[in-house]
Amino acid sequence: MDPAQLGLDLDCIPICPACLSFVSMSLTDPKEARHWTFKMTPHLWEEGLREPAVEAVRRSGDAVALADLEANGGRSKTARAIVMHLARQQDERARRAWKAMRN
Repeated sequence: MDPAQLGLDLDCIPICPACLSFVSMSLTDPKEARHWTFKMTPHLWEEGLREPAVEAVRRSGDAVALADLEANGGRSKTARAIVMHLARQQDERARRAWKAMRN
């Protein structure tokens, strides 16, 4: 499952941007990014990621990913992949905003 194909938009998901930033700010270090993804995904899941993630995966028709979410929730491989995708979105948007401010 490719989380980028799910159509999830960071601005439309009710999760704490500061919480997600622990992941997005660590993206340059794969070990740190993995650590923060494992640590923060269960919190983000409970905070508001659950419903949009399950619905998006259901719409995608990926039965394996849906079963993973239903069985493991915020500790699933699928949820972690979604959080990494959202962290990349956050990082990209922050970089664009920073670049725009500098121009």
